[in-house]
Amino acid sequence: MHTEPGADGRPRCWWGLSDTDYEAYHDTEWGFPQGNEHRLFEKICLEGFQSGLSWLTILRKRENFRAAFSGFDPVAVAEYTESDVERLLQDAGIVRHRGKIEATINNAGRALEMADEFGSVGAFLWSHEPPRSNAPDVIPPTTDLSTALSKDLKKRGWRFVGPTTMYAFMQAMGLVNDHLGGCVIRDEVEAARKRFDPPAIVAAEN
Repeated sequence: MHTEPGADGRPRCWWGLSDTDYEAYHDTEWGFPQGNEHRLFEKICLEGFQSGLSWLTILRKRENFRAAFSGFDPVAVAEYTESDVERLLQDAGIVRHRGKIEATINNAGRALEMADEFGSVGAFLWSHEPPRSNAPDVIPPTTDLSTALSKDLKKRGWRFVGPTTMYAFMQAMGLVNDHLGGCVIRDEVEAARKRFDPPAIVAAEN
């Protein structure tokens, strides 16, 4: 794992230079802390759709997914019926996989339950943020925390949320900063994480 100079001469994580779509994603999204409920829910769902595929495939279809799934508003998606499943299976702009589509609808319901219990989905997810660390030399596919998060979500009825999927989510949403040492974006992400105020858990009223 290494950095390479981009067209502007500045070093970036090697994968961020493998495609122009990846470069924009690497420079402006990946690792920057995210607290928006729809974007957090979206990322969990899209990571599930990515299973067995490349993230680039999903990234290029992301706007299609947003249109197909009501902007990943859990309130709206939780109301989807079998007719919506059939509609989505005919949508060539997304990944037409029944299991993943049905998992997204299921997960919307679980997200609403989580928001009721913790105040927001973001509060629950950000409670799994690990201690800050230095730039990684090796980026693991999973960690103890991503495994714990995966198990917790599965117990709550979520689907397509394995440890590898959840670590990719943690990397992308800024719970960890896995930009390599020397990557020009690493310090930008770290500064953004220091400014970020994670959503707090709000106990549900009895």
